[in-house]
Amino acid sequence: MAYVKYKELTKYFNFSQEIDKTSLPKYVTDYVDEGEIIYKAYKTLSDRGVFTNDRMVLFDCNPISKSKKIHIIPYNSISTGAVLFKATSGAILLSFDSGYQIRLNFIKMDAQAKTELRKLFSYIMNKKGKKD
Repeated sequence: MAYVKYKELTKYFNFSQEIDKTSLPKYVTDYVDEGEIIYKAYKTLSDRGVFTNDRMVLFDCNPISKSKKIHIIPYNSISTGAVLFKATSGAILLSFDSGYQIRLNFIKMDAQAKTELRKLFSYIMNKKGKKD
């Protein structure tokens, strides 16, 4: 019997701004467990990304087809990561134990936003492999 690995997760998000944790839509907060603490939240025109103390929850929304795909990724499934900085943007590149990869792009960044991205990357990498 042949085994074919399903590998659709390779995805790019282009987050354009950090959003206030208290003003998240209900469909986002519904995926945050009781007792889970939201560390950071970002958005694109239609997508959202929430980083909690245990995992990241990424909402891939397609306004044309009115569909929504939710990726829930525990930090302990991350095997390696890298952070990339360019003049006005940055990215977090993550590989998972399963072989999947994801790229989180952050666009329209100033120096302060890059500092926050570095903190987010450090937070994620310090959480990987740990249970609170």
